[in-house]
Order: sequence, then C-alpha cells, then structure tokens
Amino acid sequence: MVSSIHETVFFFQKDLRTGKLVNLPSLIAASDRTPFLPDRVAKSIPFSSSKFPEILNHFSLKPQTREAEIMKRTISVCEREAINGEQMFCVTSLESFIDLSIATLGKDIQLLSNQLSKETNNPLFTIARGMQDMGENELICHKERYPRAVFLCHSINKTTVYKVPLLGRDGTKANALAVCHKDTSAWSPKHKAFQILKVKPGTVPICHFLAKDTLAWVSN
Repeated sequence: MVSSIHETVFFFQKDLRTGKLVNLPSLIAASDRTPFLPDRVAKSIPFSSSKFPEILNHFSLKPQTREAEIMKRTISVCEREAINGEQMFCVTSLESFIDLSIATLGKDIQLLSNQLSKETNNPLFTIARGMQDMGENELICHKERYPRAVFLCHSINKTTVYKVPLLGRDGTKANALAVCHKDTSAWSPKHKAFQILKVKPGTVPICHFLAKDTLAWVSN
C-alpha cells in the first residue's frame, strides 16, 4: 500500500488541507543526534573550502573517503551564493545559531520542530484539523551532514510556515512543519519542484514538508 502512494515531496498549496493523505518518509527517518561544539571550540576549527586539508587533518580523515566527500559537499553548500530574495548562513555552534537568528528576525522569536508522538515505520499520514499559519517572518534551518552539528539557515521572501497536525495510519500523531513559497521566480528552471509539478518558475506557490531534523525560527 505504501509503495503505491508516491512520496510527498513538492506539492501545490491547495493540497495542504484537512483529509489529504501524505507519504512522508523523511519525517520518520532516524534523527541525526550529532551535537554542536562549544562556540570557543567551533571557532578554533576552520570551516571553508580553502582550509579543507586542515579540516581533514583535524578530524583524522583521508581525502578520498566517503566521509571527506560528504564534508566537502556540506562546506560547498554553505559557501554557495544566496538567490535573489534569500538571506542565508551556516552555523557551527549553539551560540551562533541563536545569535544569528536573532540578528535576522529580532528577539521576539520561537523555535519550531517536527514532533512525533512515538517512533513509527509507517510514513503514511492524513492531515488533521487545526493547521496553524505561523507567518512569513521565518528562518528555516536544515541540519547538514558533518562530524559536528552544522545547520544551514535561510530565509526566503514570501515564504509561509505552517504547523500541520497529522494522524498516522498506525495511530501515530505528529505536528509537522511545512512551508509554502509564494514567489519562485528566482529559482532555477531545473529545480526538482518544477520537474515534479510540471510548472514554470514564478507561476504558482510551491509547498513542501520539512525533514525531521529541520528547524524553523518564526516571529511571535
């Protein structure tokens, strides 16, 4: 039954509604429990492509290993240029995670996360009543793969965060985070969302659920 229902990746805003069945394997995946380093320690370790040999040496890794490739990709993602209408930064400590978020959104903010009532192997959920619009003043923080906690945080113009109550097929209850991007005109025409939904940049709002370890700062 699960295999017959496509994974819910990108979808139209009209489909973010009570009673809609969604398939969310990324919501039930195992959590990445890699912790932040203390700010003082994090600042003492380089985090840039130009210092990559030094980084590998610090973590006692060889250049051709899979771990090294994953780290290199994470640093590269953190060094990419922001698209038009986007604010973006990566954080490597809890202190910088809080400080830069306050600098971006102000002090009156709250941190949201995906929540499950219990662990489950069934990714099928139905959207329940009580969905909340958490506003457009947001900062979405994606946990990246790295030997210590690294989050890529970005805020995109005209993006709304929703807290979505879900009920699983096995009775699991969840509060999941979803975002809807109202303006996609600056996105690459090759973006996966346009291939899946068969639309062009800037034509319709595009939504997606956030992965299990992704966090969202929103204004109160």
